[in-house]
Amino acid sequence: MSDALAKAEAAASEAAVNSAAVQVALAAVELARLAQTQQEKPACQHQAPPASQFDAKKWLVIGGVACVCSLAFALASIAIAIGACCATACVLVLRSLFRDIQKGR
Repeated sequence: MSDALAKAEAAASEAAVNSAAVQVALAAVELARLAQTQQEKPACQHQAPPASQFDAKKWLVIGGVACVCSLAFALASIAIAIGACCATACVLVLRSLFRDIQKGR
C-alpha cells in the first residue's frame, strides 16, 4: 500500500509542477497577445480645430450695439429724471393750492 501511496504522491507533485509550468506558459502567451494589440492600435489622430480668424466685422457690430444700448439707457435715465422733477413740482403746486383752499383764500 505504501508503494501505491508513493506513486500517487509522485504523480501529484508532477501534476503540480506541470500545472505551474502551464500557468506560466499561458501568462506568457497572454502577455504577448496584449503587447501585440497595443502595438496594432493606431496613434491618436484627432485633429485640432482650426484657429478662428480675427473677425473685425463681428467686433464692430458688438461695439455698435453696446453704444446704442448705452445711449438708450442714458436717454431713458434722463427722461425718468425729468419726469421726477415735473412730478415733484406738480405735487408742490397742488399741495400749495390745497392749503390755500383749506385756509379759505
